[in-house]
Amino acid sequence: MTDQRWIGAALALASRGRGRTAPNPNVGCIIVAPGDGGGKVVGRGWTQPGGRPHAEAMALAQAGDRARGATVYVTLEPCAHVSPRGPACADLLILSNVARVVVALRDPDARTDGVGIARLREAGIVVDVGTGEAAARASMAGFLTRLALRRPYVTLKLAMSLDGAMALESGTSKWITGPEARAHAHLERSRHEAILVGRATIDADSPALDVRLAGLEDRAPRRLILSHTPAFAHPDAESGAWENVTSPEAIADLDGVDHVLVEGGPATATAFLAADLVDRLLLYRAPILIGGGRTLPDIGLTALADAHGRWALTDARTLGSDRLEVYERVRAPLAAATTGARG
Repeated sequence: MTDQRWIGAALALASRGRGRTAPNPNVGCIIVAPGDGGGKVVGRGWTQPGGRPHAEAMALAQAGDRARGATVYVTLEPCAHVSPRGPACADLLILSNVARVVVALRDPDARTDGVGIARLREAGIVVDVGTGEAAARASMAGFLTRLALRRPYVTLKLAMSLDGAMALESGTSKWITGPEARAHAHLERSRHEAILVGRATIDADSPALDVRLAGLEDRAPRRLILSHTPAFAHPDAESGAWENVTSPEAIADLDGVDHVLVEGGPATATAFLAADLVDRLLLYRAPILIGGGRTLPDIGLTALADAHGRWALTDARTLGSDRLEVYERVRAPLAAATTGARG
């Protein structure tokens, strides 16, 4: 099995923690001992809810003495700083006498950036960096966005008809898409720390915004309301079930949130698009015509030329009778960050 495939397996483990590890990144780790047929997996780990234990610590605990002389595949550079919550993963790997570490992505956190790799090499461990880097960046987009831009990574979900309507003229949008598309949307919810809608969506649909998939019910994200009125409160706000956000930019102040899923109606979607805060777009298109329904208002473009080149298609699939297209916002590479919150 090649390094690329082992890193791919580590990335699959990393995906289990997405939306549950902030402020830490969702990292995956696989430890492979030498053997016939490309080696044997002796340890698996991924960052646990709340950020600890780290992926490497979990995998090393599973491997035990079998880690000696093994190759470690990890999606992010092992941390080099000691935290009150646990030891540095670079030190744990050295103590375990591993032979080689394959790192997908160098950690941009200034406390580790290159230091973890250097420490491993100084201990005589072979370190290779860069295998699967692009996929690792996509996997940890929330962590990287928080470090570089000091805000969460934002995914905007839009469900619409063939003619671009997102709701009837009355505002009702239940249901434009079919059950398969809605199930996929629930899976997306489970991968975010917070989900946001506007007041109009609450008034029209009274959404629960929970995760209704077997086995993932406990992964419902924090529920946010976009309202310019600070005093506005959802009827269930006293129970702590809903939080108010007064502007798209205010999501930067949310603690423990690296991924926000925006599911609100046209006005809410427009507010985030106009502020250029959408990093990823989920477009669910149903094979229906509505005519005269609600669609996106003005998002601030003054020329058609400005609309081109902003979005890159990264995935497309059929979900039942509906069509899903996934787009990423085309931006300059995220700059290196200063000290982050990883612990």
